[in-house]
Order: sequence, then C-alpha cells, then structure tokens
Amino acid sequence: MVEKITSRSHVEIINLDLRYAKFRLKSKRIERALLASIIEHDIQEPLKGIDLGDGTKILLDGFKRYRCAKKLNIGMVPYSSFGSDEPLGIIKLIRTSIARPLTILEQAKMIDELKKVHGMTHGDIADLLQKSKGWVSMRSGILGEMSKYVAKRVFNGDFPVYSFMYTLRKFIRINTISKKEIDEFVKLVAGKGLSIRDIELLANGFFKGSDNLRQQIKEGHLTWGLNQLKKSSGRTTECTNTEQMMLRDLESVQRYMQKITYRARDDSLGSDTFQAQASLLVQGIIDIMDNFIIAVRGLYDRCEQA
Repeated sequence: MVEKITSRSHVEIINLDLRYAKFRLKSKRIERALLASIIEHDIQEPLKGIDLGDGTKILLDGFKRYRCAKKLNIGMVPYSSFGSDEPLGIIKLIRTSIARPLTILEQAKMIDELKKVHGMTHGDIADLLQKSKGWVSMRSGILGEMSKYVAKRVFNGDFPVYSFMYTLRKFIRINTISKKEIDEFVKLVAGKGLSIRDIELLANGFFKGSDNLRQQIKEGHLTWGLNQLKKSSGRTTECTNTEQMMLRDLESVQRYMQKITYRARDDSLGSDTFQAQASLLVQGIIDIMDNFIIAVRGLYDRCEQA
C-alpha cells in the first residue's frame, strides 16, 4: 500500500533540518547527473520530510536534491510532508520506497533509529511496515557487522555499498579477521576510484594472499598489487579449454549465488507475473540442488587431495 503525502508546498531551503543526512548514501556520479538535470529542468520531484509541531521541518528524502539546490543557490524548493509524527514518517518513507527502494543499508539505518531513539521493537516495526520480523532482524544485523569507520566511508560514497555487501561481509564472518583489519583495508582503498572488481581482487589478496602481497597493499602499492593479482588470475590460461570453461562457470555460480541470496529477501518482488515465472525457475533449481551439492563437494574433495 502506498502512503499518501499529507501536503505539498515550497519551503525555504535554510529551514530544513538535516539530522537524517548521514542515514542516506552519497554518490558523486548521481549528483553530477542530477545537478545537470536541475539546471535544465529545475527540481521536478519534491523533497520529503516531517513537520513537527514547533515548525521544524525534518528532511527525510531528497538530500541529493538539497545539495544540488545549495550549489545552484536555489532558495525555495518543492516539499512534501509525511505528517507530524517522526517515527511514523520514517515508516512511511520505507513503505513508499518500493518503486525506487532505499538501499538495504539505508533501511537498516532507519530501522536502527526507530529502535534506539523511538523505542520500537522488531515486532512494532514489522507490523507497521507489513513485513516479517525476519525482514527487520536481517537489516538490524547488517549494521552490527559494520564498524563506525566503515559505515562512514560507505555512506559518504567513498566505498561501494556492493563491495561491502558481497565482498567484505564474507571476510567479516571469518572469526580470525577482526573489524580493525577490515577498517584498515577500507582506509587503504576507499576514495581511490577503484572498480568493484579491483576492490574484490585486493580484498582477496589482503586477507588471503601472501605476507608480501599484504604488506605491499598496506604500503599503498595498490597498482602493483592489482597487477600481481591479475597475473595470478591470468594463469588460468595454463589450463585446458575445458578447465578454463569450468573455472569461469564456477566464478559465475559463486557470483550469482551471492546476488540471489541477497535479492531473494526483497519483499517488493511480489507481482503476480514475477511470482508465476519465479516459481517455475526456483522449482527447477530445487530439483537439481541435491545433485549439484554432491557434485560440487566431490570436486572440492578432489581438488583438496591434489
């Protein structure tokens, strides 16, 4: 169900309370495109917030538009209100973000605020969002895996959220790797303009590679480290064509298993058309799952023995 916005108007930009700015992810690339659009077409979509009884307007959605407006010296911006109740305003923001969802980390930050500041339980939040308690708990758990430093770099747009979700989290769950080491790695690579693939390669080298490779990365020799890792990755050419194809297939399976594990929890995947097609595909996957696991474990055992 889509929540109704209670009012639409224009407000002075200086009157907006920005306390939730740190809850939303930044992206320089998106803001550059948005700035160009606003220059040509003005701000098309209203900023959204909560109107407290004392006249305070707390901004919840539209921080990129806000920063663009500031750069362009726009004093008045279109604005829509979620009402006067702060926790219910947050709930409405999460619920109305189905068409253009908040990232899972943004949802997690909002849920954490509802719990810690407004005293709401997982059950309260789940009922108001019309989600399961598991949906809420899973998001709460993600923030617990992040240090304050990593969270700051991710939300500032210095470190890709994808790299945290799919690369760092698997290392965070290894007991021998501490949050301090994760912080150290993020500090070394954040803000360097590296691709997600390069970050993944460096993370594998940093946490699983040789002592020399790890030391080179620590000293900031990222280009050297990437070249070594790419050379190592390129050694698959020593394999036969059949072996190279198998290695590529295994990489694809690992990548898509990670993606599906994350996306399958998205309750917005609920249209009748999607569910009808997904049901058939999932049933086919389930039918071969047992044989797949037996085959993969057998391959693993053979490789370990070799």
